[in-house]
Amino acid sequence: MKVLSLIPPMTQLNTPYPSTAYLTGFLRSRSIDAVQEDLALALVLGFFTAKGLQEIHTEALKLPEERRSSSVNFFLDYFSDYQGTIDLVIRFLQGRDSTLSHRINSRTFLPEGPRFASLEAYDEEEAGDSLSWAFGALGSQDRARHLATLYLNDLSDVLRDAIDDRFEFVRYAESLASSQPTFTPLAQALVVEPTLMDLHLQRLTHAAMEKHQPSLVLLSVPFPGAVYAALRIAQTIKEKYPDVKIGLGGGYVNTELRELKDPRIFDFVDYITLDSGERPLLCLIEYLSGKRSFDRLVRTFTRNDANQVQYINWPELDIPFEDVGTATWDGLPLDSYLSLLDMLNPMHRLWSDGRWNKLTVAHGCYWKKCSFCDVSLDYISRYETASASLLVDRIESIVSETGQTGFHFVDEAAPPKILKALAQELIRRKVMISWWGNIRFEKTFTPELCELLAQSGCIAMSGGLEVASDRLLDLMKKGVSVEQVAQVTKGFSDAGILVHAYLMYGFPTQTVQETVDALEYVRQLFENGCIQSGFFHRFTCTVHSPVGQDPQAYGITLVNLPEITFAKNDIAFFDPTGVDHDALGVGLKKAIYNFMHGIGFDQQTHTWFEMPGIPKSSISRNKIAKILGYV
Repeated sequence: MKVLSLIPPMTQLNTPYPSTAYLTGFLRSRSIDAVQEDLALALVLGFFTAKGLQEIHTEALKLPEERRSSSVNFFLDYFSDYQGTIDLVIRFLQGRDSTLSHRINSRTFLPEGPRFASLEAYDEEEAGDSLSWAFGALGSQDRARHLATLYLNDLSDVLRDAIDDRFEFVRYAESLASSQPTFTPLAQALVVEPTLMDLHLQRLTHAAMEKHQPSLVLLSVPFPGAVYAALRIAQTIKEKYPDVKIGLGGGYVNTELRELKDPRIFDFVDYITLDSGERPLLCLIEYLSGKRSFDRLVRTFTRNDANQVQYINWPELDIPFEDVGTATWDGLPLDSYLSLLDMLNPMHRLWSDGRWNKLTVAHGCYWKKCSFCDVSLDYISRYETASASLLVDRIESIVSETGQTGFHFVDEAAPPKILKALAQELIRRKVMISWWGNIRFEKTFTPELCELLAQSGCIAMSGGLEVASDRLLDLMKKGVSVEQVAQVTKGFSDAGILVHAYLMYGFPTQTVQETVDALEYVRQLFENGCIQSGFFHRFTCTVHSPVGQDPQAYGITLVNLPEITFAKNDIAFFDPTGVDHDALGVGLKKAIYNFMHGIGFDQQTHTWFEMPGIPKSSISRNKIAKILGYV
């Protein structure tokens, strides 16, 4: 049996989403013929060619003038310039033509559409030339990649406005799938006449099927923004290759489809598996090969003869983390990914800049107490580790295969004990890599450990400061305090490791005063060099989190959900504080955007919010400096 794993649009463009690499490596370790393709990258690259832009141009001209956005109008006005530069720009962003940076930096080579207005968004009196601040006099490659990224963002807006209003670079038709109680919105979208984007995806699907001739196709769907395209792929396969079986899995499925009852999705796929895919897939392949009975499938949804959803879960242990094999990127076009630079901040850029080998240090989370997190689900709750020696074996194998030494450890929270052992093993074996990952800012990360991690190749760390309020951190069972975060992050920064803080607003019972105070803490953390990057996320209550499962303990009341036969995850709630968190979010994001660019530290915190009656911060302006012993 041959198994083809597909990455559907839309996911990352700078590096492959790792799920197919994990599954392909595992299946090959079990002597199963497994291959993979990234249709997300292929779809974007198919449009960003001279021929692809001609197709977009043809569609854009069909729009009535009154319906054309500024992006579309600019594209039509400067079409010949776009068509003449697109192939060169893509080669440059793929690292194939570095000398083009000089032409791009001239600011006369690329057409500069609406997205380039962001270059003028800085306060010139405070920041001067924003590009000079970010890159200095010699950063020509980075400067050019930022300009080229703005150029692609303009074209992305044209794709959205002229071809398919559901398109974005990292998501496609997200609203059709996210927490949708029924399959109806997706079902309706999948029967309408395909857009130009859908037609491109159909051609890519046919090409992949003809190339590999698989018996089983696996669609890995990590996010709601990949569901629609995944089902378009499945629809295409069903129409032309009806004997091929299709399996659906991934983060979205594991989170939102656990109570699936709507059988219509099985018009497109044959099997849907939950949680870590290794054991369910082995059992499915054995069943399809006639080596296992149907009733011994594991964590698998399918449709029975009565047109009802059936869930089969034969009790069988998962594959131990140490036995899942080594991920492989064989078959993926590693030299074709786009190294984008959409954010000038040197830490923030890591998510879109560079092709990182993604690896997991441990399965699950060793803490698994945070009340906002889906701690009841397998990807958090089942914690397993591997030895440092085995992890370095995997690292060496991946470097040998890909020729690239950059690693992103994608754990929910990498355990400090394992990271220390891993660092020591990397140093002992003289394995030279650059790596970054996600952690909890806990006191175990001493300055000495930070130095060790830096010596082993650690370049950056991200972690959750969340609400930056000791009362709320305690309520959400984060297990850290603002003081502790300040000391730990400063230890990383002093070791030369960049730090990104995940931040949250709108947590149950969070007051306006606490939001203003949290922003003041964040301002001081930036100002004192503790963190270099951050992002404010709006709190969302999910049915799998402690907040969603025991709302009374957090002082809120959940909104009654409708009858659900499809996706279930986000759930609205009533907060007695009545705070307009969405309005506050505008000021939070504006402030942190400025902080990440090194400006705005002198501004009083409450003035970032354009709402009346915002209180001043109750936190002294040198609170973090005192914690760090500076004053």
